[in-house]
Amino acid sequence: MSTYLLEIGTEELPADLAESVISQLELNVNNDLNSSQIKFSQISVTTTPRRIALTIEGLAPCSEDNISERKGPPASQAFNDGKPTKAAIGFAKRYKISPEKLEIRETPKGSFVFAKSIEKGKPVESLLSEYLPRWISKIQGRRFMRWGKGDFRFSRPIRWIVSLIDSEILSFKISGCDPEIQIGNISRPHRLHGSKLEIKNAETYYDQLQDVGVIADRNSRLSNINDLVSNHELNNKVKPDLTKHLLNELTDLVESPLLVIGGFDESFLELPPEVLSTVMKVHQRYIPLYKANVEFDPLSLNSKDILRPSFLCISNGLSSAKENIILGNEKVLKARFSDASFFIKSDFLISSSKRIDKLKDVTFAEGLGSLYERVIRIEWLTKLVTSKLQFNKEDIEKSIKVAHFSKHDLVSNMVDEFPELQGIIGSKYLLHEGESRDVCLGVLEHYKPKATTDSLPSNNIGNAVSLAERFELLFSIYSKGERPSGSSDPYALRRAANGILLILWNKDWQLNLNEIINDSLIYWRQLFPSLSFETSTLAHELMEFFRQRIISLLEEKGIDFDIIQAIAGNTTSTLELLEDPTDVDFRSSLLMEMRRNNTLSLLQAVVTRASKLAAKSDISKDVIDPLGIVDKTLFEKACESDMFNILEKLKPLAINGNRIKYKLLADGLVSSAETLANFFDGESSVMVMTDDIELRNNRLNLLTILTNQSLKLADFSKLS
Repeated sequence: MSTYLLEIGTEELPADLAESVISQLELNVNNDLNSSQIKFSQISVTTTPRRIALTIEGLAPCSEDNISERKGPPASQAFNDGKPTKAAIGFAKRYKISPEKLEIRETPKGSFVFAKSIEKGKPVESLLSEYLPRWISKIQGRRFMRWGKGDFRFSRPIRWIVSLIDSEILSFKISGCDPEIQIGNISRPHRLHGSKLEIKNAETYYDQLQDVGVIADRNSRLSNINDLVSNHELNNKVKPDLTKHLLNELTDLVESPLLVIGGFDESFLELPPEVLSTVMKVHQRYIPLYKANVEFDPLSLNSKDILRPSFLCISNGLSSAKENIILGNEKVLKARFSDASFFIKSDFLISSSKRIDKLKDVTFAEGLGSLYERVIRIEWLTKLVTSKLQFNKEDIEKSIKVAHFSKHDLVSNMVDEFPELQGIIGSKYLLHEGESRDVCLGVLEHYKPKATTDSLPSNNIGNAVSLAERFELLFSIYSKGERPSGSSDPYALRRAANGILLILWNKDWQLNLNEIINDSLIYWRQLFPSLSFETSTLAHELMEFFRQRIISLLEEKGIDFDIIQAIAGNTTSTLELLEDPTDVDFRSSLLMEMRRNNTLSLLQAVVTRASKLAAKSDISKDVIDPLGIVDKTLFEKACESDMFNILEKLKPLAINGNRIKYKLLADGLVSSAETLANFFDGESSVMVMTDDIELRNNRLNLLTILTNQSLKLADFSKLS
């Protein structure tokens, strides 16, 4: 068994390409090797900023033989006195074997001849030479480019390729490259370790690169960087702000991680911590150092008690050049901090109120007016949402004020230079001007949640404006005719709807989305008479969109698929579902808890049986009261009276369900499961589908009421 090595050497690759390349190459290599029946033990793909490396271990010398069998004519037609007939000769010729090699076998339909052909496996070298150009050309990513006069596209120009089976060069050709790429065993070391490196054997690849300053294995580099930062944290009692995103980015920016420690003038600590950390992390890929065990106020106007005047940098240089690396990075950081300080001072010259007027000059989206007009729509929705949620007068006024100032910093110098600070810097400007903390915090947090794993706004005001902002985005973009499609969602509409649902679920707010959608679209129709949308059609689309988002979020929460279908599936009324989306979350969690406690199956057996028979009844699903529907004088056995009494007891719990009543209804149904089951199988059970039509309908009515009451929890027929 052999080891194969492919190394694609390039100019520096974008950091965000690495993880995508690994998954793409692994998938394509696996597919082709398996389809060709080439045995191997392991595939490994790794990247550095200058190379993509593939190793295939335990590689067989040839693909496996392909053995195929074909059934031919009956034996009586294929042979005559032991000699092959024309039928046998023609059949054998078709599969390129001699007639003597045909086999006669007994089948359920008699004796037939069979042809067994063996296609010998191909040498792995010839197969890999065919696959390799395809594997390389299939790698995709954003902003791929051509170079020279060639038409081959790749993320960055390819400068060399190493292709080895053990120690032997395996050549192949990539068309369209300029200059033509030489396939061989010559790699490149770290840029500061020379210009060439001869790879002696595929198995020595990683060790040879390690000797010339390259940690080729991506996971090893990531662990190495993480360890360097962790050790500095322990030794210096600081809290490095190394996020997962930054760690991945640093891993894909260096081949030989070197930790260097830089500093900056303490006067820059007068700037807010988010400004300093954004400059360091996002723009310079440095690691800010927070003081250990310090909880800082998100509205802090300076960093004096929060950040250390120093930072960590993961360099790709040599330790001998560490001093120059530090000086260079400190110089760059000083310039960036000075710019930030200048922008803040210039922003202070204009009040937040005056900045709102400047929003009139910024277009939100084609056909939807300016950002100023968008703010007015958010204010209108904030009034609608807070009134529906029955906020008190003070909180309504504060919420509207948050909506009013929610976008003012989009025209500030700071956000123009550092877009990541929108909302954050606006809240600090308001606090600097003497605005209340509640309003400032609302402006800061109304962008939350940015993902399903993100934290939510910390107060009701921020949550209300967050809802309004997301509703506005959905209504406006849907009104102009754009929709999410497949992986394309340029306005992040799915994320907006997810955010609305997460806030409602987290706050346990009962907000009728049907009313919000219908009331808003009437207003939108007045605002945009030129947009061609029909209000009721658009409302239906948005309601279905929210239903799909509910299903998606429940799946992410780990709710079983059949429970999701039982509560929010295609047969569920979307109108009813959106009257109170929070009860969908509650009921799904309740049913999951019942399943874990093994009580759901007890109830499910009875209700499912009842619902199948109830389908024969013509009573509406809304009827949950047995009085006036069920005639007690027709009861023949105790089980009928027992069921009637249970339905009477459960009736008030099935009316206008809420969190407490849902739980009581579920508990009541579970505790009555045995009694309900006796209706079908007990010693005094009844025949539901009796020939007596009056008795039959009365018993079906009992089962229909039971089914309708259980529907307040879920459609039990959808449970597996």
